[in-house]
Amino acid sequence: MTEIGFSDHSYTSFEADYCMTPEKEAEYRKTILALREKYKDQISIKLGIEQDYESDYLAEGYDYIIGSVHFLKLGDEMVAVDDGPEKYPYMVEKYFQGDYYALVEKFFETEADVVNRTGADIIGHFDLISLYNQEEHFFDENHPRYVAAWKKAVDQLLQTGAIFEVNFGAYNRGRRNVPYPNPDIQKYIIQKGGKLIPDSDAHVTRFLCSDFTKFQFKEYNSEFLLL
Repeated sequence: MTEIGFSDHSYTSFEADYCMTPEKEAEYRKTILALREKYKDQISIKLGIEQDYESDYLAEGYDYIIGSVHFLKLGDEMVAVDDGPEKYPYMVEKYFQGDYYALVEKFFETEADVVNRTGADIIGHFDLISLYNQEEHFFDENHPRYVAAWKKAVDQLLQTGAIFEVNFGAYNRGRRNVPYPNPDIQKYIIQKGGKLIPDSDAHVTRFLCSDFTKFQFKEYNSEFLLL
């Protein structure tokens, strides 16, 4: 690689286990900038952050920001959408009267606002709500309400000029057969003039260099568009 970007998780006070505390963020920035200087003759190092929609404060002073929705604010609680499949029946029964498509609509409604909320340059794992839906246990991803929900969100996000991330995290870990967003959504983004950028979402070194070339979706003649 000639360039690498780091983008650890921003702070959310209601759920601190997965993210950087303010003190850790300061240490993170110092470390990445020191590495940038140390290895400047070998590789370009970018300082980024993955800014959650519900983060406590806005990120500043980064080379790039990935804006992501990991939680939905439902009633008086924040519920993670990527913290196990058991959360889906819980959310739907408690807050959506058993209507899974109402949950989907809530997620994409939130997703549509992620750039405005986070100031992101890159939109992270756009259809994260489908993480545990590989066999469509919870909802049909071709259902008119599902498709209408994501199309509405894409149309709003395209107006911001942000790039959509093609996220290989769940694919690398065997949780999905394709990266986020799914091929139909990628096609729509390209057809509407949007841009895509691949991201390993590695977390660990063995996933760092994902096989991006396997997923160029030649049926719509689009290579990934890099920053």
